[in-house]
Order: sequence, then structure tokens, then C-alpha cells
Amino acid sequence: MNRITKHMILPVVEREKVAFTFDGRKLQACAGEMISSALIANGIHIFSHHHKDNSPQGIFCANGQCAQCMVIADGAPVKACVTALTPGMKVETVRGLPKVPAQNGVEAEFGDVPMPEPDVLIIGGGPAGLAAAIELGKLNVSVIVVDDKHRLGGKLVLQTHKFFGSVDDCYAGTRGIDIASKLEEELAQYPSVKVWLNSFAVAAFSDKKIGVIRNGQYNIIKPRSVLVAAGAREKSLAFPGNTLPGVYGAGAFQTLVNRDMVLPCKKLFIMGGGNVGLIAAYHAMQAGIEVLGLVEALPEVGGYKVHADKIKRLGVPVFTSHTVVCAKGRDHLESVVIAEVDKQFKPVPGTEKTFKADTLLVAVGLNQCNELYVQARDFGMSVYAAGDAEEIAEASAAMFSGKIAGRKIARSLGVVCEETPAEWSSKLEVLKSRPGKTHPIAAPSRDSGIFPVFHCRQEIPCNPCVSVCPKKSIKMRGGTITELPVFDGECIGCMRCVAICPGLAATLVDFRPDANYPTVYMAFEIDRDSLKKGGFVRVTDADGKVLANAEIADVRDIKAQNTAIIGVKVEKALASRVAGIKLHDWEKESPLAEKITQQSPDDIILCRCERVTLGQIRSLIRSGTRDFNALKAALRCCMGACGGKTCQSLILSAFRSEGVPLDEVTLNTRRPLEMEVPLGAFCNADLSGGDKKKPLDSGRF
Repeated sequence: MNRITKHMILPVVEREKVAFTFDGRKLQACAGEMISSALIANGIHIFSHHHKDNSPQGIFCANGQCAQCMVIADGAPVKACVTALTPGMKVETVRGLPKVPAQNGVEAEFGDVPMPEPDVLIIGGGPAGLAAAIELGKLNVSVIVVDDKHRLGGKLVLQTHKFFGSVDDCYAGTRGIDIASKLEEELAQYPSVKVWLNSFAVAAFSDKKIGVIRNGQYNIIKPRSVLVAAGAREKSLAFPGNTLPGVYGAGAFQTLVNRDMVLPCKKLFIMGGGNVGLIAAYHAMQAGIEVLGLVEALPEVGGYKVHADKIKRLGVPVFTSHTVVCAKGRDHLESVVIAEVDKQFKPVPGTEKTFKADTLLVAVGLNQCNELYVQARDFGMSVYAAGDAEEIAEASAAMFSGKIAGRKIARSLGVVCEETPAEWSSKLEVLKSRPGKTHPIAAPSRDSGIFPVFHCRQEIPCNPCVSVCPKKSIKMRGGTITELPVFDGECIGCMRCVAICPGLAATLVDFRPDANYPTVYMAFEIDRDSLKKGGFVRVTDADGKVLANAEIADVRDIKAQNTAIIGVKVEKALASRVAGIKLHDWEKESPLAEKITQQSPDDIILCRCERVTLGQIRSLIRSGTRDFNALKAALRCCMGACGGKTCQSLILSAFRSEGVPLDEVTLNTRRPLEMEVPLGAFCNADLSGGDKKKPLDSGRF
């Protein structure tokens, strides 16, 4: 079984095992996990073959947004990533077009449709939705929070790293998984807020109601106001081999590794140098997965420099001004070819490098999940958006966005409460801001005593080190949260700043035991058991350059921060430069000697559901087509189970590449429903033929 058995941050617990079959093979899984996770844990990455061209299909989003993971479960076609495995389930490969199971004359018994009328319906239980619900709960406003997962927190439950920002405002220095628990616990204090898990908002209607399926039962909710905080979905990218099993989104990877404790691969490559890609690389290393490298087309990574520095120090090469040329493999990814890009972001021939990877993570940005917001707005509902559904930003910003939305909604309902504090909006803008200037490192002039050194050089919103210093000796240069921290005063060696730093960019230098060979303390979160007192490690500077071999003088567990702190003895001249430990020399292959047989760009798949190619789209654009609906009529793009969620942005890119201004393009006519729903669900029909234990068939295709 491909399971994670040891993790520095996450507890590894024994879970109940259940039996199921896949294409007749008897397999084991953990009770309640999604079918996709169970299959990948059993080494199965190909779930079906497309009916159009027999191409292998696996997961891409692992969030119900696409349809690439479709399987047949107990006779019904379902998305494997959002369908829980049940004991004895019969799972099968999709062969040809999936068929809806015949009911064989069973008469439907129609059930009642509940119609609750809360003051506020919040769609999405992530950081923005939870923050808004807490704000409304404090004011005793009746709220229903709808979330499609089995627990609250959204993407927070996938985040094992510590968050940036400030301690007081957005839990800076706390791991995302712990922030989710804190928000959930706080929300539980307010009885006016009801939480519906395993629930899907399917549509807004012209009579100002929202349809929601809760644990298989259809509900019609008539709220006075709606907040859409549904988050974002990952973008795809057009390149040869982009739909091979083994090529999927970073969020899908984090779901498998950090939620389900599944070990999905051995050798990983990452495309995209934003925070999502950089963090996914770090999460992979925490799970014991070899990260071969990361590419970013821009000259600098777009995410926080401290995130990039963390993986560089551990030995992961970061290739800026590079892109993925193609993903290669027969039925599953076998290798990734990258190349340098010129100023027009075109691959430079002769600069190719190949990496023998079994998984490629695509982390090239996010699209808002705001369809229900647009739908409700168009029907004249009182609707608001928060978090990524309003604007793509960090989770810390999403929490402030939710707080502000909650207060606005309360006042719109006539609830007596204070105006939204002006500082909330200013803090939100700071938390949403892009990384600022990068400064040269300023080495401290001290060479005695004990003192912290800060290796963060980029202006980002982060100051937990200031909050935890018991002597108030750490301040932000200039006094604002985006400035760099400086030490000026007394240090007692408590190491709180080292343990809390989200970027692992704070070290503590102690000259007291040995003036010539001081001890440098640094946080370490990969494999606590791999480093022992008396052993030797390679220490690096902030950018990952190896400085020396150093003896481990001390190993401490900081349980409050779930972090290990490693102390190493180094020469006096190196002490203030030491920032990390290099564990690995990842595989780095030379540029390929043989000629690469390139797939024609026209063969690249843009629409996964219907296997529509870039060449087919280009042909119609060049013939004068400017309407998505005409493309749909001719090619069936955007007509698959995802409803255009994964391909629309790629098709818009094709229009841009052909020189067509986007204001000339008529967008896709939206479907009335935002997800696939069995018709019988709308009247809570019981098709079990008298067997009340059997629920309505959950097939959604």
C-alpha cells in the first residue's frame, strides 16, 4: 500500500480497513476515504480510458471541479475524487460512454423538500466563509454554512506550513491545519450558525432561492442574503502530454498527501513558482517524496522568497526563466522535459533538460469559483463574495475578507452593530499585496553573546517574531508589517522567534559555549529522526549555497510549535550566514543529446472532457468564430461534465494568441446548474424499490 507511515507534522493514525474491488481485483482501503485516494493508495493511477480516443484518464483536481477521475461505482458513473468508498463497493473502469443504471420498473416515491429560511446562507466553509460566519454568529444572526467536504476549513486542512501575517489578526506562525481547528472551535460557540457538511449548492433561482443537496437530500433555501465564499479552482495549462495520468494540480497532490495520507508518487516535478507550487514542494518533502525540481517562466518566482529559499536550502533546484516543454509517457507520466524561455516566453532550442519523474504538479494560478455569485446577482439577490471568490489572495487575506463581508451583511439586514473598522480594510489590502522589494542581507556586527539573525530579505506582510519576543527586542524596520525585522536589545535565548517563523528564516547564534565555534540554532521540519546529536550535516546560506560540514551539537523538540530545532557548531566567520541544512542532491540530468520529437501544438488538448484540441479551436477562430456557443455547437467543448470550468480559460488564451481582443468574444452560456445532479434528487425521490436503506443513486453523469 502506498501510504505515508511517518510525518514530521501530521499524526499517523491507524484507520479501519475495508475491502472493495476494482475491475474484479480485491483491494483494501481506509474506511470513508474517497475512491480516488483508495485507488492511488493501491498503485492505480488510470481510472478509465476516454471513449473518443482511448486516452488514459486519472485525477487532475481531486476537488470535484473536473471530470477526469470518473469511474463506475456499484453500477453508477461518479467522480472518484468526491465519492466516498463504502465497504464492498464494486469499482470499475469506464469503458465507452458511461450509462445511467436502469431502474427496471421501480416506481419513485417522492419525498418532501425542506425549505429553511435563514437570514444568511454562506456557501463555502473555508477561511473566508468561517470568518464571516463567526462575525455573524457574534451578532446572533441566523446562518447556514454549506460546505461540500466532510469537515470545515477548506484548503486550510491541507496546509501543514505556518502562516504569514500577524499573530493577533490572522494566526501568523500557526499551521493551516491548526487554524482550521481554531476557527471551527470558535464557530461552535454561536448557536445561531448551523453547519451543513457534505452539502453542495447547485443553483440560484429567479425566485431568489438556492438549491442545496445535503447528504443526498435536496433542500430549497430562501435566505435574506447570500455570501459566496467558495474559493478557487486550479488552472490547467496547454502543453503536450498535459492530460496524462500523473499530471495534476498541486491542490490534488496536497489532498492526497496531507488529508488522506496517501503516497502518490516517488519522484515529483513542479511547474509554477507561485506560493502554491513552492509550498507543494515543501509538503512533498515533509512526506518523504523526492522533488526533482521546479520551473517558473518568469525571471523570479512569483511566491514569497522565503518559500523558495526553504526548498533551495534543502537541495531542490529552482529553474527560473524555464518552462515545461512536454510531459512524456505511454499510459502514465514517465518524464518531464523543460527548457529555458526567451523574453517572449518561447522555449529556446538546445536548452532542454529531462527529468525521470512519475508526477508533474501544475501550479500555474487559480480561477475564482464565483459562478453562484454571478447567478444570484443576475437574479437580483442580496449577494456578496469573499475570499478567493472575490479576489485571489492568501488565506490570511481571505479571513479578513470574510470578517468584512460578515459585518456588511449584518448591517444590510438591519442588525445593530458597529461600522466595519477602517483598519480592517487597510489590513486586508496589506495582506493581499504582492511581495515587495528584496533587500541585500545585512550581516549582524555582533560576534559575542547570543542573538537572533533574520534571513528574510523580501518585504511581505509578516511579523510573528515581533509578537513572541518576551523582551520586545525585535521590531519591524520602519514600523510596518511589510518591513524587515531587526534585533536591538536583549536576547535570553528562548528561541521563540526561531520556532514561530513561517519562512524558517530566523536563526539564533550563541557564542557563549565557544567564542570561536558558536552554535547556530535553526528550525527543521522534514525528518526529526534523521538528525542526531554528534552527527554531521551540510549547512547552507539563505540561498542554498553549501557553506560547510557542521557537527550537530543539539537537537530540541518545540512541542508548542510542532517543530524541531537543530543546533550546529560552525566557524565564527560563518555563524551569521548559516540558514539551513541541505539534505539531498536531487537528480539533475544534462540537456538531452538526442533530438526530441515534438508533438504538434495543434494536438494539445484544451477541453479534457471532450478531448478538443488547440488546433480545432484555432481553426474556428481563424474562420471568424467569436462566440463560445458556436465553438460548443461545432466541437462540444465546454459541454462535458465540468461545464467548462477547466477549459474556458485555456480557450480564452487561444483567442488571445490569435490576436483576438477578449471584448470581442461572447462567453459561454452558463448552465443553470453548477454541478451534475440526478433528476430524482430535485424531488427527493426514493428509487430503492422499498429498500429504505439504499439511498438515491448518486451517479452524476
